[in-house]
Amino acid sequence: MIADVISDASQRMSKTVEAAKDDFGTVSAGRANPALFLKLLVDYYGSPTPLAQLAGLQNPEARVLLVTPYDKSALKEIEKAIVNMPNLSANVGNDGDIVRVTLPELTEERRKEFVKLVRSKGEDAKVAIRNIRRKAKDDLDALKSEVGDDDVARGEKELESLTRANVDAVDDALKRKEAELLEV
Repeated sequence: MIADVISDASQRMSKTVEAAKDDFGTVSAGRANPALFLKLLVDYYGSPTPLAQLAGLQNPEARVLLVTPYDKSALKEIEKAIVNMPNLSANVGNDGDIVRVTLPELTEERRKEFVKLVRSKGEDAKVAIRNIRRKAKDDLDALKSEVGDDDVARGEKELESLTRANVDAVDDALKRKEAELLEV
């Protein structure tokens, strides 16, 4: 039973770390990267649809991304969604077939803003990991009457080391993204 609680917490924490890494990928580092648009939803015939399902993404140059819609009627909606995307400030235009997204060079001030944004996302991920730990600890405490205090204490130590490892993984990803953002 304790192993089940630890296993569940481990899986949920791993998913949180992966979600944080994906979230870090959505912050522009001055280079056009298709990962920037992974979470972008486009209003396609009244329903929000991920951009990756509506268009092909190509990266011909460092700061240029070409978005080729599979359905040409979605071109305007795709362009509108990209223009309205927060923290992008890109030059967006279309030629009737493709949407060309040109990212501006990042200024020092803009880089620092992005570092603050990434740190905030990292802190949110760490809070989510701690919440998972709290729930797992409550579950372990509920098992005290069935398995005994010693087993629960061992489970809590294992849970602590698991939490520390996942928080460290978020910190490592955060440091890599900060270095990428501050690289000129």
